[in-house]
Amino acid sequence: MAEHAALLPGASPDVKWGDNLVFSVGDKMFALFRPVGAPDSLWCKVEPARFLELTDRPGVRPAPYLARASWICVDSPGALPPETLAELLADAHRLVAAKLSKKRRHELGLL
Repeated sequence: MAEHAALLPGASPDVKWGDNLVFSVGDKMFALFRPVGAPDSLWCKVEPARFLELTDRPGVRPAPYLARASWICVDSPGALPPETLAELLADAHRLVAAKLSKKRRHELGLL
């Protein structure tokens, strides 16, 4: 899934907090893979309206420290189909990019 996050427009990877692969758009995080090399552990921002729906599923829980900002943690292999994970990553990217200034979105090629 990290490969999918890397292909999103303006996405940039970075390793933070020891061994977490973090993807940002315009210096704002939209996804985190924990630890590096463990593709089944994904944290990402979701629409507030979907937060409870998703965290009611087995293998999906509120992301520690980030749940108040509507982040989920998918830490169970197979908790969600790959297509759904790809969709969640794209949505997380879109949500975070929408908060950037128009100028910054333009610089990143998002307009």
